Amino acid sequence: MRAVKSQDRRAGARLVMALATGTTPLIAGAFLSSAGTARAAAALPRFDHIVIVVMENKNFDAIIGRPDEAPYINKLAAKGAVFSSSFAVAHPSQPNYLALFSGSTQGVTSDHCPENFKNVPNLGAELISAGLTFAGYSEDLPRSGDTECGSELLFHYSRAHNPWVDFSNVPAASNKTFASFPSDYSQLPTVSFVVPNLCHDMHSCSRDRGDHWVKVHLGGYASWALTHNSLLIITWDEDGTLPVIGGGDHNRIPTIFYGSHVRAGTYSERTGHYGVLRTLEDMYRLPRAGKSAHAAPITDVWK
Repeated sequence: MRAVKSQDRRAGARLVMALATGTTPLIAGAFLSSAGTARAAAALPRFDHIVIVVMENKNFDAIIGRPDEAPYINKLAAKGAVFSSSFAVAHPSQPNYLALFSGSTQGVTSDHCPENFKNVPNLGAELISAGLTFAGYSEDLPRSGDTECGSELLFHYSRAHNPWVDFSNVPAASNKTFASFPSDYSQLPTVSFVVPNLCHDMHSCSRDRGDHWVKVHLGGYASWALTHNSLLIITWDEDGTLPVIGGGDHNRIPTIFYGSHVRAGTYSERTGHYGVLRTLEDMYRLPRAGKSAHAAPITDVWK
């Protein structure tokens, strides 16, 4: 808190100088922005590592409170922060992955492949520009750096679930196979995404099969994160309701934070893909991409 106050005092001094020199509007705006960013960052821990796992097509109530279908994920939820009003932004899958990664659906309304965006702001590029590190790990990606579309018919990899490959300002080296996910978790990038294949993400196979995959492949990281200033986020791209049918609960999805500094409980503030992105950006004092600039960061779940 002292550091934040010191920054505010320095910004205040610049404002006083601006009043004397007639440059008030510009400097005042910079002062308010600087002070606001500092306060937001002070309310959030800065993790050494964050891993975000994106699962598929399940309503909140299909996962949370269903230990018969997702026992391991419910164990994490019981000791983590569960968001009861977390919402996806669209149907089908691809616009949601883009929203979580870049703060915008980029005008995409389908799972069309390939999509390509030149020099568009996104979390991966923001982290790298700030001297931090980023990688996405996709199960069944044929090889690191691969740009093929994949095949949903085989229940394997789909590029529609791999947004970082769509952006020209994210290097190919950040696009990795899940086989290269490090067993020494201290070697992980600052922020990583993990995308299981179309069976293990619950898209095409059962909830308990996807739950078991998370336990086997990420349970070690979840335990390690508790004592190593690290965080696991598990979220879903969209709910399981077809928009042409209607019903459901307005695209409400499970979102869970588990790891260091997390205060266990159920939190009811409205959030979702843009809110999660904004929280990550504020943690590392990054620019805010797209609609994340208008989303509230998650500040109430930290010890």
